Amino acid sequence: MKLFKKDEAFYKSVFVLGFPIALQTLVTVLVGMLDNIMLSHYSMDTFSAASLANAYVMFFQIFCMGLGMGASVLVSRYYGMKKANTEVEQAEKALKQTITLMFRLMLAFATIFAIGACTIPRLIMRSYTSEAALIDLGSTYLIYSTLTFFFLGISLVTAIVLRSVGQSRFPLYVSLGALVVNLCGNYILIFGHFGAPKMGIAGAAIATFIARVCEAMADLLYLVIYDKRIGYRIHHFFMKTRSLLHEYVRVCIPVLVSDAILALGSNTVTMVIGHLGGDFVAANSITTVTQQLSTVIIQGVCQAGAIITGQTLGHGKRDKAEEQGWLFLGLGLGLGFLSALFIFFTKTPVIASYGKETTPEAVSIAYQLLNAISLIIVFQATNSIMTKGVLRGGGDTTMLMLADNIFLWVLAIPLGLLAGFVLHFSPFWIYFCLKSDQIAKTIWCVLRLRGRKWIKKISTGDNETETAKA
Repeated sequence: MKLFKKDEAFYKSVFVLGFPIALQTLVTVLVGMLDNIMLSHYSMDTFSAASLANAYVMFFQIFCMGLGMGASVLVSRYYGMKKANTEVEQAEKALKQTITLMFRLMLAFATIFAIGACTIPRLIMRSYTSEAALIDLGSTYLIYSTLTFFFLGISLVTAIVLRSVGQSRFPLYVSLGALVVNLCGNYILIFGHFGAPKMGIAGAAIATFIARVCEAMADLLYLVIYDKRIGYRIHHFFMKTRSLLHEYVRVCIPVLVSDAILALGSNTVTMVIGHLGGDFVAANSITTVTQQLSTVIIQGVCQAGAIITGQTLGHGKRDKAEEQGWLFLGLGLGLGFLSALFIFFTKTPVIASYGKETTPEAVSIAYQLLNAISLIIVFQATNSIMTKGVLRGGGDTTMLMLADNIFLWVLAIPLGLLAGFVLHFSPFWIYFCLKSDQIAKTIWCVLRLRGRKWIKKISTGDNETETAKA
């Protein structure tokens, strides 16, 4: 199979689907970056506390992404069946059942996380840091973010569903509007402009909440009123889903479990960093945003890969899906090298954009972390497009769950703990060890793709008819 091939139709479909998703990812990253920059100009403790508290919010966000992307595997496959006029009625019913199950689980998780933020914020913050000032500030942020979880969840999963059927532009426009709302809210509430009280970290949390409400309501109203490709309406939330439950659990739950355990692993990494000192926390916050900026296109291609693979298999074209898998692998390598170059050339202006409160030690650590990321990003880009795109779109979710978490918990986290607390390596090597699973996963992805066992059969739940021919 070829990694690079002249196939205008393929690359056009990736661009049409992936570019709006990439732009929306960029908007999401910019929201976090603007929060960080504004708070860094308010005070360094506020900046560090918000970054740690947001790790808890990101934990929930990864749960939602797992729910949404798991559902996307089924939604894109069933939508492909509808377009191919294969079991149309069964596919349409299964499509709506998938979305209903996704929404119900999302609301359950949002309730759990909201209760945690409201009732045990200090306990949550103590898991990230032992510094009293950061615990106090971070607890305030979490309490003010209690209701944000519901609206964040709605906007995330709804946007993923719309993208799964090729509607990626509207969620992008909504996110752009949310960015403007968040920026204005931060300016007014953090610093106390236009007669508003100077609220600091609480103002940042309230501004984010307002932006998430606007974003969630716009996405949800579009889905249940205007969208015609899916045809999901409010009464479908109460439909019976028992016939699809087994297939949903088999295909989607491994994605959720995988992303949830990965989220726990990411939080463990944040805890490790949090106990390495305030300067390391600040430096990691700077590098995290820079890394996210460098991977926005990769995120777009990831989701495009899952959608294109699912729809191709929904049409019953296995050989074409395999060929596209190798082309996506080539895209991953190319985009990884471009991301490495982006980090190399932008690290100095990005670090300089943070406030004067940033200590020289934090700046030095940030440079070391960005140098490590510029090496890791090539492998991360490649395996992300394969694991969260092609292989996931093929239904290979159980193996992905096992591989993701074995490499993280058996390799990366033990190496990171050893490097940071036993061997006392430099920040460069600590971070490199914490991200070493990205290299191992890349090798595994190539072997999995060559093995040709990643394409799985999926049914509509009402019968045993297979929608992906072996």
